[in-house]
Amino acid sequence: MVAIRDISVFNGWETIRCELLNTRICDMGLRIEGSPLAPCVDRLVREFHAKGLRFRPRFYLSDGWGCPDRVPVIGIPFYLAGKRLARIEEEQTGAVEDEHATMMLLRHEAGHAVNYAYRLWERPGWCEIFGQFTLPYRERFPVRPRSRDFVCHILTSQDGRNYAQKHPDEDFAETFAVWLTPRSGWRRRYRAWPVMRKLKYLDELMERIRHERPARTGGRLENPVERLDMLLAEHYGRRVEQFRAAAQGYVDDRLREIFVPLNGRRLTPAQELLRKEEPELLGRMTRWSGLTEAEAGTILQKLADRAAALGLAHRSEHRAEKMLDVTALATSLAMDFAYTGRLIS
Repeated sequence: MVAIRDISVFNGWETIRCELLNTRICDMGLRIEGSPLAPCVDRLVREFHAKGLRFRPRFYLSDGWGCPDRVPVIGIPFYLAGKRLARIEEEQTGAVEDEHATMMLLRHEAGHAVNYAYRLWERPGWCEIFGQFTLPYRERFPVRPRSRDFVCHILTSQDGRNYAQKHPDEDFAETFAVWLTPRSGWRRRYRAWPVMRKLKYLDELMERIRHERPARTGGRLENPVERLDMLLAEHYGRRVEQFRAAAQGYVDDRLREIFVPLNGRRLTPAQELLRKEEPELLGRMTRWSGLTEAEAGTILQKLADRAAALGLAHRSEHRAEKMLDVTALATSLAMDFAYTGRLIS
């Protein structure tokens, strides 16, 4: 038996990462409310209120930043709704938005939302100031790095400080973001720039519409999180097997072998069986493995937590059979860990 057993392998980052990567995004139960995103969203709403704007954009989780075409709603990357998901995003892509970057992007997307809610591109002077709204949208565009005809707001884009030059719609969104940002000092910062013409136009336009009802408040969402049915690993173009060896406390596959997917109403959650039979299971585990009750309890807690997360269940008439299977599984996991310090794949 190993002299030192690190029970943290069951709740260590390698195990948790593998569990998340092997989960469909739509099954993660992600919401903006109560998530790390909530303070940023609330802050943006307060900024709208401070400017006296009647309109409040709607927010939803998606696979990336953006507003659907001419729909006044703001899509926010799902990974910002959870600290662990944000960590995986940073590992897989090399970067993740901090609070400052998140607010910059929210204000930018809010500019699109306001434009679409009031169909501002149809208002007198909009096209003269910003350009033709219906111009083709191009990912690659000519850049004038020293131009003072555009504000500089988003710094996280690959186009850097030139993002406003991409399209008239982006120009408006960037200008709106600078105008909305508290203490941005846009009147002083841009006082000698030709772009002041755009900022003054936008300021006057917001004054005119601040009490108007928006022409549109909803529409079809693009890739909402509820419809992202791929595994998180697939979202990043990876295979879960690449992370399986390091995840020494990974038990999902073994639980799925016992509690196969079922359909029907009269099903009992698997975690109820694990929790109700905890004393019996702990006794078996400690007896055959030599683990302490605390060590065995950590393994059993992992099984119950993952059974709940995976939504596993069984039919009540199969309870005795499932109890035998669970006892065998829990005992074998305990013995694996006692003798090797890890779970044997």
